[in-house]
Amino acid sequence: MIVRLMGEGQLDVAADDLSSLNSLDDELEAAIESGDETTFRAALHALLENVRKVGKPLPADSLAPSELILPPADAHIDEVRSMLGNEGLIPD
Repeated sequence: MIVRLMGEGQLDVAADDLSSLNSLDDELEAAIESGDETTFRAALHALLENVRKVGKPLPADSLAPSELILPPADAHIDEVRSMLGNEGLIPD
């Protein structure tokens, strides 16, 4: 799955890694629902770091369409809230 990290680029994430990303996405969604900025920031950073860890960067000139778009690390809680779908940022 091609994942775009806004402001950073695209990474190819294996399907096997999506379950761990979904767990982190659930934590992020819970933090947004609670409105706890500190927990939100930690959950967002954990999700992005994990994507960077498991994903393989695509070349900057790659024209592959992104299947998921994740917010930048400095995104505001309201920005991320507006990006959430019915299944969070990462669909199950």
